[in-house]
Amino acid sequence: MKKILLIGTGGTIASKETGDGLSPGLAAEEIVNYVPEVKDLCEIEVFQLCNIDSTNMNPRIWTALAQAIKENYDRYDGFVVLHGTDTMAYSSAALSYMIQHSRKPIVVTGSQQPIEKEGTDARVNLRDSILYAMDEYSENVVLVFDGNVIAGTRAKKMQARSFNAFQSVNFPVLARVQDGRIIRYLPYIPEREPVRFFPEISDSVCVFKLIPGTRPELLSYLFENYDCIVIESFGVGGIPDALMDTVYREMKKWKEAGKVLVMATQVMNEGSNMEIYRVGQKVKKDFQLIEAYDMTLEAVVTKLMVLLKQYKNSYEDLQRAFYKEVNHDILCAV
Repeated sequence: MKKILLIGTGGTIASKETGDGLSPGLAAEEIVNYVPEVKDLCEIEVFQLCNIDSTNMNPRIWTALAQAIKENYDRYDGFVVLHGTDTMAYSSAALSYMIQHSRKPIVVTGSQQPIEKEGTDARVNLRDSILYAMDEYSENVVLVFDGNVIAGTRAKKMQARSFNAFQSVNFPVLARVQDGRIIRYLPYIPEREPVRFFPEISDSVCVFKLIPGTRPELLSYLFENYDCIVIESFGVGGIPDALMDTVYREMKKWKEAGKVLVMATQVMNEGSNMEIYRVGQKVKKDFQLIEAYDMTLEAVVTKLMVLLKQYKNSYEDLQRAFYKEVNHDILCAV
């Protein structure tokens, strides 16, 4: 019988009504009792890491979560992490980079309604996640929600309240869990490299979302206070003329100090390509800017958090590592 570790972190699935709104109040041990049938399918043990609203998720907790999985890795066949939906895509991406080449599945799930509520999606999501974690052909970090199995680096929350909250961005859904069966859409290619853990993570990454009329002094402040800035630009990517002088000045000033500028796009699908327009092409060539291409913002941010710890003294090595595919995170880098 397979042995699964259920890790509780809080979220809506664990929430109770307090009179001041929903707040996590159920422990993982109580939550699993709402799906008693799975105890006949596998041996489940529980570990309560924290019990928070996922709005309060942060890199320190990611480190503790990755460390908990590392310490228990040899004792279990799979892991299921109970998590709030608001930052679930960030956490599934972060775990994808902190735990790489895992032959054992690490499933992140949660719900849009508390597990105590009648008609909740929590029980189905938890049951599906445990079934997926038990399966012989499951591996790496995935997000399981509303029957969809999504690569940890490709998930994004698209609906605020509906049960089909998450979609896979720029990459197909890996599988469906339906009527107790796992229907896989991609051929099984087993991990051949040994599992690697990267528990150290930097929080010196910020996202700078451009709007028409963005003030250039904001960029100067961010360069001063962060090691990495991810610019969410318009369309396929570019720098407005009003910001160009500031970008050139700050890049020349800070690049030697190991600070990194990464270009992404605000458009959800199809990714960036700074080579198309003048507003993007020149600045990318002049500074060999890193470009996000088809990656999700959540994957870009968390991958950089991990890489900054590994390649702080070499921009070129960091750039090469950023473009190396991890858990299906990037397809069209050039």
